[in-house]
Amino acid sequence: MKEIHLKDMRHAAEEGRAVSRDTALEILKSDAGEIPEILACATQLRKRYFGNRIHLCSIMNAKSGGCSEDCAFCAQSAHHRTQAKVFPLASTEELVSTYQAASKLPIDHFGVVASGKALKDAEVLQICEAPKSHTNPRVSWCASLGCLDKERLRILKNAGFKRFHHNLETSESFFPSICSTHSYSMRVETVRTAKEVGMEVCCGGILGLGETLDQRVEFASFLAGEEVDSIPLNFLIPIPGTKLEEQTVMKPMDMLRSIAMFRMMNPKAEVKVCAGRVHLRDLQSMVFYAGATGIMAGPLLTVAGRDRDQDRQMLEDLELLV
Repeated sequence: MKEIHLKDMRHAAEEGRAVSRDTALEILKSDAGEIPEILACATQLRKRYFGNRIHLCSIMNAKSGGCSEDCAFCAQSAHHRTQAKVFPLASTEELVSTYQAASKLPIDHFGVVASGKALKDAEVLQICEAPKSHTNPRVSWCASLGCLDKERLRILKNAGFKRFHHNLETSESFFPSICSTHSYSMRVETVRTAKEVGMEVCCGGILGLGETLDQRVEFASFLAGEEVDSIPLNFLIPIPGTKLEEQTVMKPMDMLRSIAMFRMMNPKAEVKVCAGRVHLRDLQSMVFYAGATGIMAGPLLTVAGRDRDQDRQMLEDLELLV
């Protein structure tokens, strides 16, 4: 990295501010020998705003498959032929029992995730019965239910859902290469509407879809402008039967560079590493030194997550607080 970018990175870490887009791009292009200083700056920012505490979350696949949208990476799209399960919306009893089981783990947020462009009114009302019937003050209810309008989002908030998850997936310039059945602006509108009704917003995407490094920076910069509360970073797991089944997965060091770049462009936002963490292999524990404030624990949507006991042991060995 050029000295001007090194100085920007160091000063940003000291001052608690974001780096420039030029510096962010240089982080992604950095040599392996520069990684230790990049991680040191990312860690400094993480500790400034989040201390030494790590936040865990868990999700439930509450409605699976049959989605009308054509997102190139998704196993649940009706446009693809995959082995993903297809089932209707879970009952209130199933939602509550899964929440209760997950609450035994040291998690902060429990997300109810449903496939499809948007849930119907009756389905939204059905889901709202779950937090009304049982809530643990330590574990917040969250929802990921598609492109909902203001009325439905307000109903969710009033029912007890604290946070709405809605990924933009990638940069605006690359989005048309990933999805053609709805627009980027529709996704952005959902994010902004969720904030407008008073919900926290969890908004990130998937890296390694084929985007350029410039587009990766563009994505991180856009999220910074939206001032989202939490940024979940997923790394593509190519699913047989999807359009991206042949896509090469990201290398571990590139994943760490990307996590650090998102941290240094979004110093005050949570950065959680979710699907695809397995690609890091022996470097999984390094995500926290790259600036991540959390991970997703337990099973994911259509692929297996990492063993919970392994994650628990990793955090204990790192002497991080949960």
